[in-house]
Formats: sequence, structure tokens, C-alpha cells
Amino acid sequence: MSEDAEATEEPEVQSDSDEISASDKQEGMKSRFKLIEGEEVLLTKQPSGVGFLNMYVLGLLVFGVHIIFWKPDMLISEDSGGVAKAIVWLMELGGSALPFGFVIVMGTITWFNRMLNTSTSGRWVTVWLLVATLLPVLIQIDGLIALIRELFSDSDVDRFLGFDYNFLIAGIALSVSFWGLVFYYQRSFDYAITSNAVIFKHAFLLSRAHRRILFDRISEVQVERTPSGTIMGYATVTILTDSGVGIVEESVGGSVGISPNVSSNDNDGNVEKAGKSIIRSFFALLFYQRTVRTVRPDPKHCFYKIRGWEDTKTLLNEMHNKHSQSTKLDNLADILTQQEGQD
Repeated sequence: MSEDAEATEEPEVQSDSDEISASDKQEGMKSRFKLIEGEEVLLTKQPSGVGFLNMYVLGLLVFGVHIIFWKPDMLISEDSGGVAKAIVWLMELGGSALPFGFVIVMGTITWFNRMLNTSTSGRWVTVWLLVATLLPVLIQIDGLIALIRELFSDSDVDRFLGFDYNFLIAGIALSVSFWGLVFYYQRSFDYAITSNAVIFKHAFLLSRAHRRILFDRISEVQVERTPSGTIMGYATVTILTDSGVGIVEESVGGSVGISPNVSSNDNDGNVEKAGKSIIRSFFALLFYQRTVRTVRPDPKHCFYKIRGWEDTKTLLNEMHNKHSQSTKLDNLADILTQQEGQD
């Protein structure tokens, strides 16, 4: 008798445990997506890691540039032509004291990446590339300042930092930090389809965004599959609304992104004015970004490069049909017809 009682009690304990677990999960979802009372999460998605492969390749490119500047002699041999020697000469411009050749190469990469207007052309990526571009100069200029101080001092002057820029170590550190930021950036997007709306959440560094789109506001659901997405099994599902949510329109022209606040004063001499003009021109050229008239998904307002996109599209269409005004009118008409038949 007791054994049968214990056997029948076990499923009840398991059932209570499942209910508690489901309740905790729902509370976690409520806090995660800021749900309203009675709202349930039907589906959650995040971008696929392979969708950001081009960003990881960019980090690998920066590492490759550091390796080349670490051992520039690997590019030339006895049979090397004038082009290879010219490249090496450019790389060694400024020497180890102030590596202006490195600044020119990295600055060119930063500029082209900004001009391409791809997923790697974001502002935070450009700022990181700019830091990687100017870092060796900022470190090596410490030695130059110490050298100038020694000319006017009777004793030896120690450098503030006390070390030189090592291209190998810096290349590893910068690339690993960039890959970490890319992974964090990928995980900063959070998407959900609930019983009431579609939710897009974004939290990266100091940037925060949260958007709810009701199903009856949806006018169209688009699916974009690039060749790489077709091969690797991901796609972008974009929700279009009458207000234009979900797409980014870029007009033809040019715009300057970030520029230093370098203002000219009346007391500045010709040399100071020329120096400030060069600094403003350098940053303006570096952050200049061409724009084209196109429509492309915004990761903050679409299901960006997700796996399982078929289920997402199907559920969106079903929920849109369920909450659409035409469906509600049809249901109301059916109710009225039934009431007339009963009368």
C-alpha cells in the first residue's frame, strides 16, 4: 500500500517542479523583454554568429597588418621588384620612433571600411580602428618627448611609459579585444514574438533600445537571404510597417561622422592654424562616409541573420492574420450572423 502511494506521489512532485520552473522562466522572460501583464513569449531569436563573420575577418586583417610591420623584411627578397621595395619603404616611413607608415596603412583601411557602408562600417568599429591606427604613435611619442627633455637636462630623463610599441603583442591584444567586442555586439540583439507584439531589444556598451510593434501595424514581412546566408543557413526577416520601421534609407551624398572639436582662435599663429586645419581635414577624411539610396535591414528593428527563419516568418504571418483588422471584422460578422440565426 505504501509503495503504491509513494509511486503515485512522485508524478505530483515532478508536476509541481515543472510548474515552478515554467513560472520562473516566464518571470525571467517578463524582465528580459519588459512584458505587460498576461503577455507570453512565443519565440525568441538572436543573430547567428556566422552572420558577423566579416567583422571577425576585419580583426584578422588588422592582426595581419601588425605582423607585416613586425617583420617587414618578409615581403622582399633578392628578386623583389621596385613595387615591393616601395611598399617596404612606405612601411618603414618614420622608422620605429614614429611609425607614420603604419598610420598611413591603417588609416587607409579605416577609411575604406567606412566608405563601404557594410555591417563593419558602424561608428564603434570606426572608432576602434582609429584607436588601433594612432596607438603606436601615441606610445612612441612618449620616447620622443623624453628625448627632447634630455636635450635641456643635465641628467637622464626616464620615459613615462617605459616601453616601445611591439607590433606582435599589440596585434594580438587588439585583435582579441576586437573579436570580444564583436561577440558582445552580436549578443546585444534580442528578438521576441509574444502573444501581443514583436519586440526588438538592443543593449551594447552605453547604447540601449527597446521597440514593440503590434501585429496589426505590420504591413509586410520580408525575407532576405544572401549567398552566404543560403550556404550557412541564416536569413534576415524584416517587418515593414506603414511608418517605415524595419528599414534604413540612405540618400546619395556625403556626411562627416565624428570630428574633433578643434576651434581656431584669433591669437593662433600661422603654424597653429595650419596644424589645426590638418587635424580637422584628417578626421573629416577618415570619418567621411559615402551614402547610397538603398534599403537595408537595421539589426535593431528586424530579425537580423537568424537561424530557423522559416518558423519565425510563419509565426509572424499567423499572428498578423490573427490580430489584423480584417480578421476581427470577419469574426464580428460571424458572431452577428450566428446571433441573427438564433433569433
